[in-house]
Amino acid sequence: MGEADYREQALKIYPWICGRCGREFSGRNLRMLTVHHRDHNHDNNPPDGSNWELLCLYCHDNEHSRQLEAAQRGGASPADHTGPAPATHNPFAALDSLLKVKK
Repeated sequence: MGEADYREQALKIYPWICGRCGREFSGRNLRMLTVHHRDHNHDNNPPDGSNWELLCLYCHDNEHSRQLEAAQRGGASPADHTGPAPATHNPFAALDSLLKVKK
């Protein structure tokens, strides 16, 4: 499967939102949304898209920079990192209740 093929398939499967920063894409800026291979193997393209995630250009570049830095340090890739789990705090979770006008 060529790059254009798996990108087209990923755009059909996933919402047009960056999987890291949450930015939404449509129309002209859709070209800034890229397909990232979770296992970094561009030949691994299962039809269900399980090895893909949509990332904006900036987050995609950041992900690959992290991979290069890890390789230069001689350590495992960030994907293999077994440290603390990523942050799950959502600072805007209760925003709607804070914005409601009290009578």
